[in-house]
Formats: sequence, C-alpha cells, structure tokens
Amino acid sequence: MASRTSGKGSQSDAGAAKGRPGRTTAPAKKTAAPRKPPAKKAVAAKRAPVKKTAPKAAPSPTGGVVWLVRGCWLGLAHLVGKAFRGIGRGAKNLDPAHRKDGVALLLLALALIVAAGTWSNLSGPVGDLVTMLVTGAFGRLDLLVPILLGVMAVRFIRHPEQSDANGRIGIGLSALVIGVLGLVHIACGAPGRDEGTTAMQNAGGLIGWAASKPLIFTMGAPLAVPMLVLLTVFGLLVVTATPVNAIPQRLRRLGIRLGIIAPNEYDEAAYGQPGGAGRPDRHDAEQWRARTAGAAGPGDPADAAEEAALAKRRRPRRAAARPGEREMDAVDVAAAAAAALDGVVYGGLPPNPLVADLTQGITPQRDGVEVTAPVPPAREEQPAAPVAEDPADAPHERTAAASGTLSVPDLTKAPPETQALPPRAEQLQLRGDITYSLPSLDLLEKGGPGKTRSAANDSVVAALTNVFTEFKVDAQVTGFTRGPTVTRYEVTLGAAVKVERITALAKNIAYAVASPDVRIISPIPGKSAVGIEIPNTDREMVNLGDVLRLADAAEDDHPMLVALGKDVEGGYVMANLAKMPHVLVAGATGSGKSSCINCLITSIMVRATPEDVRMVLVDPKRVELTAYEGIPHLITPIITNPKRAAEALQWVVREMDLRYDDLAAFGYRHIDDFNQAIRDGKIKLPPGSERELSPYPYLLVIVDELADLMMVAPRDVEDSIVRITQLARAAGIHLVLATQRPSVDVVTGLIKANVPSRLAFATSSLADSRVILDQPGAEKLIGKGDGLFLPMGANKPVRLQGAFVTEDEIAGIVQHCKDQMAPVFRDDVTVGQKQKKEIDEEIGDDLDLLCQAAELVVSTQFGSTSMLQRKLRVGFAKAGRLMDLMESRGVVGPSEGSKARDVLIKPDELDGVLAVIRGEEP
Repeated sequence: MASRTSGKGSQSDAGAAKGRPGRTTAPAKKTAAPRKPPAKKAVAAKRAPVKKTAPKAAPSPTGGVVWLVRGCWLGLAHLVGKAFRGIGRGAKNLDPAHRKDGVALLLLALALIVAAGTWSNLSGPVGDLVTMLVTGAFGRLDLLVPILLGVMAVRFIRHPEQSDANGRIGIGLSALVIGVLGLVHIACGAPGRDEGTTAMQNAGGLIGWAASKPLIFTMGAPLAVPMLVLLTVFGLLVVTATPVNAIPQRLRRLGIRLGIIAPNEYDEAAYGQPGGAGRPDRHDAEQWRARTAGAAGPGDPADAAEEAALAKRRRPRRAAARPGEREMDAVDVAAAAAAALDGVVYGGLPPNPLVADLTQGITPQRDGVEVTAPVPPAREEQPAAPVAEDPADAPHERTAAASGTLSVPDLTKAPPETQALPPRAEQLQLRGDITYSLPSLDLLEKGGPGKTRSAANDSVVAALTNVFTEFKVDAQVTGFTRGPTVTRYEVTLGAAVKVERITALAKNIAYAVASPDVRIISPIPGKSAVGIEIPNTDREMVNLGDVLRLADAAEDDHPMLVALGKDVEGGYVMANLAKMPHVLVAGATGSGKSSCINCLITSIMVRATPEDVRMVLVDPKRVELTAYEGIPHLITPIITNPKRAAEALQWVVREMDLRYDDLAAFGYRHIDDFNQAIRDGKIKLPPGSERELSPYPYLLVIVDELADLMMVAPRDVEDSIVRITQLARAAGIHLVLATQRPSVDVVTGLIKANVPSRLAFATSSLADSRVILDQPGAEKLIGKGDGLFLPMGANKPVRLQGAFVTEDEIAGIVQHCKDQMAPVFRDDVTVGQKQKKEIDEEIGDDLDLLCQAAELVVSTQFGSTSMLQRKLRVGFAKAGRLMDLMESRGVVGPSEGSKARDVLIKPDELDGVLAVIRGEEP
C-alpha cells in the first residue's frame, strides 16, 4: 500500500512536472507560486546579452597605426575647416559694397588673364589652362570672353546697388552667348567630339557643341538654326531691358539719335531735341503722352473735359450767402494744391478731392463715415506751383485747400503777381445782418501719420505662434491691423478646430505677451478669423485736428458731425449726433470721458454756427466745462446747480412740445424738412398772424455727470430724460449723458432703453461694462481714451482711441467764437414749471421755529414731519404747517405719502434760504 501511494504520489508529481492538470490541493498551489522567480531569472538572462554589446576586439594586425593616422587626419581637417570658416565669417561681416567691389576686381583680374592667354601666346601653366578652358569652351569666340568679363566688372563697379539689374544682365548674356556659339558651331560644320579637340576649338567649342548637337539630333539643322536665333534675340532683349512691344519705339529712337530718321513734334517733346539725350525710362508713347498731358495748351479738349468734371463735383459748403467772397485765381488754386500736398506729406492727411487730380492723390471713404488716409504721392511728380511769399499765409492756404470750395482753372496760364492770401474765414450770414466766421482748423494741432508696423508687433506674432505650437492648436496668425492704442491680430483656424480652443488660451496668451489686457473677438465682424486685441507698447496720440480735417476734406458739412477718434484699423471715426440720436458716455476716473466731452463740444464750435446748433451744458462738478463759458452757442449759462439742471431738462421737454406743435400745424415730420421749407418760403402763416417764423436750431444737451443729478432729484431727472429720448429725435433735440458711476440706480432701465448709442471707456468691473454695453469688454480697456463705441443698429462695438484736444486749443477756439458773437441767453430755461404753493397765513411768530426747522432739514437732508415733532418738540399740526411753509419756499419737495420729502437745498445754500425766509437779501 505504501508503495502504491508513493507510486501515485510520484505519478502526480510527474504529471505536475509535465504540466498536466491535477487535483487542486494546497501542495499544488505551493508548488505553482515559486514559478515567478525563475521567470525573472529568464528575463535577466535574456537582458544580459543586451548589456554586453561590446564584443571583444580581435588583436589589430597593424598595432593601432591605422587608428592613429585616421585620428590625426580628422584633427587636421577640423583645424583647416575652422580656419576657413573663420575667414568666411570675416568676409561675411564686410560691407556689402566692399564684397561687390571684390567681385568686380576678381572679374577684372580674370579678364586680364584670359586676354593674355587668348590675345597673345601666354606660356606656362596659366596659358595652358586658359587655352584648355576658355578656348575649349568658347571656340572661335574666345577673343570676346575678356571683353565680356571686363564689361561685367565695370558694371559691378559703377552700379553695385542694382543687384537685380546685374542678375538680369548675367542671364541675358548667358542666353546670348549660348545662342551665338550654337550658330557658329553649325556654321562651321557642327564637328563632333570624335573629330578631335582642334576641330571643336575652330568651331563653337564645347558650349556651341552642347547647344547645337541636341537640336540637330532631335529636329535637324533647318529647325535648329531658328531656335538658336530666337534664343539669341531673347538674350539681347533681356540685356537691353526691352519688351517686344517696345522694339519699334527703341528702333525709332536709335534712328533719331543716329540722324537717319527726321523727328516730328511728338519726338521732340518726348525724346528731347533731335540727336539729343531722350528719356529712356518710358517705352510706351501713350504712357508718356499721359504724363505730359499737363503741358497742353488752354484750348486742349482734355483740359476742358477735366474742368467740367471738377465743376460737377464741386458743391457749396453752406446754402447761406457769403458776402465778400472773391473768385479764386490760378495762384490761389496752385497754392491750394501745394498746401494739400503738404498736408499729405507732413500731416498724414489725404488731399482734398477737388485737387486730387492735381496732386495725384485719392481719398478713399468707408460708408461715408470712416476715411483712411491714402499713401502720399511722390513729391517730385507734382507740377511746380507758385505759393504766397509771406510764410504766415501757409496755414491759411492749407485750410483753403481743405475747405472744399475752390474752382480749378487752367494752371498752365501765366500767373499774375503773387499776393498774400487772406486768412481762412468762411463768412456766413446770420439773422440780423450778423456775419459769423467759423474757427480756422489751423488752431488745432496736426499729428503725423500713424505707424502700420513696429518691432513690437513682430515679437507679439512670434509669441502667439509659439503659444499655438506649444498647446498643439492648428492656428496661425495671418495678419494684423495696428491702431494707435491696440493692435488686432487675425488668427485663422485649421480644419475641425473649435473657436473655444483659442478663447480658452486667453490667460496663456496674456502671459506670453506680458499684458493682462488681452481681448479676444470671435469672430471678427465680416471675416472668418478670430481677433486678438493686444495693447501696443508704443501708444500714439490722436489729435482732434486730424479727424476734423478729414471730415472737412470729405465735404460732409452737417453741423452735428463730431470727431470721436481712431479705430483699430487706423481709420478715423466720426459720428453724426443727429443720427445716433442720443449717446451715453460712461467710464471710470481717468479713462478719457472728459476728453471725449471736450472733443464733442469743440467739434460743434468748429463746424457749426450759433444758428445751426445751440447747447445746454450741465456741469455739476463746476470745473469741467468752465472753459466754454460765454460762447455764442450756449442758450443758457453753464448750469452747475443740480436743481437748476432738473429745471433745464423740464424746459427742454417744453421746448420739444412747442416744436412738435409747429410740425403738426404745418404738416412736417422732421425739423430738417420744416427748416428747409422756411428757408425756401414754402410756409405761409394764416392771415392776421404776427408771428415771424425762423428755422429751429439743433439743441444739444450735454450732462457731464448724470449720477449727481440722479442723487438730487431722481424722479424729475429720469422722467425728463426718458421723455426727451423717446420723442425729441424728430424735433432736433439730442442728449449726451456722461457718468463716472454706471450703476443700475444711475443708468436705469428706462434710460438705457431709450438711449441707443453707447460709448464706454475703461470701467472697474464687469458689472459696469454690462450696464453700459449690455456685454463684457469695457473692463479690459486700458484707459486714457481707449474705448468701445456701439452706435445705434450695430451688433458689436468698435474699439477706438478717443481724440485729444489740449486746453490751449480749446482756449483759442473759444476766444475766436467769443470775438465773433456775444451769447444770447433765454431767461425761461432755469425757471421751474410748477407753480409754487401759495399760503394765506403769514409766518407770524413762527419765524424762528421755521428757521430752525429749515436748518434741521437741510443739514440732515431728511424731510420728515415726525422728525420735526421729535427734534423741535412740537405737535403734529405745527410740524405739518412748518413742512408746508418750507415747501412753499422751495426747501423740500411735495408730499409723497408716507415717504420722507425730497430736500431740494444743499447745505452750502442754507444761508441764502434763511435770508429769504427772514425777508433779507440773499
């Protein structure tokens, strides 16, 4: 039994050793577990040969001499290569002119050597080398090789800067030499290489054989000769830079110079005197005739057609009469053309369209609003024009060219004596025989043309490309447009790339370009590209004068056209307030809001007369708009009291109602149609009416700080603003509301709904940006005039840099307006609409008590009857009577139920109110 058991055990062990499945017992598990260490040993055994990669080297039969020689040779080669590379780097650092002179001298030396070897029997190795190379390659024409080399050397010495021309001449000479040598080889019998070297040298050489043999083999000698002739002609045309269509003109010019052909009048005008030096830079006679068309006489039909076209394009700036306006002569027009050119070259401005044909400049426009300055024409191509001798008249000449009111006579006539031009004074006849002159644009400074590219832009493009590469985004920067403040980079996405891949990299892009103010536009309006706006490290200033000069050159004479600034694409931005029709300007302190208001008012003063536009300025801060005190455009003195401002807004509502009454009575829908009908005499008053109709001016109301008004009288101010913004567009009344605190309690929902145009400068939070623009973006602006302009009807705002006008410029324009006309104020603007409450009983013995109540209410700014009861220790009836007395004297507002009354008096006005209560002089 024991033997059987042991036998079975041995059999089971043998089966386990062979890998057959047996019973699942504990000893089986224990024997299966230790299999892993042998596997590791097997792996280690397999990896061991990998580590022993270096086989045992057999003993070298040469004892290592070959390895030593090889190492010495490589070391010597490295040293020689390093020396030659050092020489090459030294030659690379040479001036390009020296390098070209070296090439020219090398060609001259080769020409001397080849001449010595071909023209004379030069002995020695050099002579044999020249004979083998030059004579063997060029055959019979080896005598011409030194001449060609010498000509190329002289060409390099005389014109080293014309690298393109030198390359062209080299190509042309190569074609010419190949064609001529091929023809010579065919003429000599086309010997082959089997006939010997002497036969080849007596024909066209190796070059002639290589040029003619394939042609003869493929198409035969009769066709090979025309092909080589065409190649020769092509090389000759390339060398002389002569197009095929200019061959007759070149041949005629050559005949005139040689005296073979008699020149006519056109030849004398185009090529100079017979036999003299002509103008070799023009090949086409019609092109030359177009350039010399200005030299035609006064009876030329082309000049008459040009004058007729210019006369059709000219239109008057104003419909009003201009007494004292004189007709411009040839001197004035020539000076105007030169002045317009000066504006293009020195000021970065486009020339006037009326003199565009004279200065060869074109003024492009974008939708009649944004105009971009064109590239200035070359100065030497302009016709010589006499200008005024007095240097002080130059600014007036430039302004006259920009005013758009000149007629263009023939400039080829003999000019009369030069006289000093009068200053630019556009005399406009106002009512009451008043002559008003608009301020000259010379009072505003000029700015240079803006940059289109800088080194900073290239570094930003490289940084953006690096970001896209690191994050494996299939996108590339395809271009950019540089503005005065920011540059917008256009990023084009690859196929199947989401836009969110770019927007998600906003912080990484900001980190790469080292600027936190990165704004991503997806997509750019009108383009299939994502825009990334990054601030410029070198910001530029936008002058108000440049924008107004461009508006003047565009001949847009609407009095409500104002200058805003310059957009990201470099175009000037102007807006017509009559079409907006109301604007909300908001931004934090220092963002450029006050500069924008100054530009709006200055634009109105420069472009409009007091009969065109009247203004109501509200300045609760008392210091922002004081520079405009006394200008004739004001309809009332500058309002600094918030209470008086609320009364002025109520007066605007009454004025709007009166204008609508007239429009309804005479059947007109807009104030412009009504004014034009009055000027044309189409409106007739009913019999017996003593009223005298006159055109209504535009009424512009500018509120510099809306938040202060909303704090004093929120209900009255909001009701007036909402009423004006809802109805006043057709009546010619427009609002500009500015605030530093664009919160929901200042810019309410009703105000936002009725003010469609927005101009947002830098804000401190995203919530403020949403209040102004109803979208984010203003919180990423960088301040100092950087803004987002969202006009009525636009889907996305336009980023622009606001224009800037200095205090000296404002003072000069204000003084000019004051000298022209004194302001005419209306007394009913700041008179309240409500009748003050009258009481029968006198104050009587309650004077002291009333003074105490007024002082208490004004100092606490809280008008409550229960407070008077507690503080003054009076009953309810006495406290109510005191409150009624204060209401009748304008201290508090009317009752609003259980709410406290509004206090209408500020603490600094308390002394005047107490004096009025006591019956004294305030």
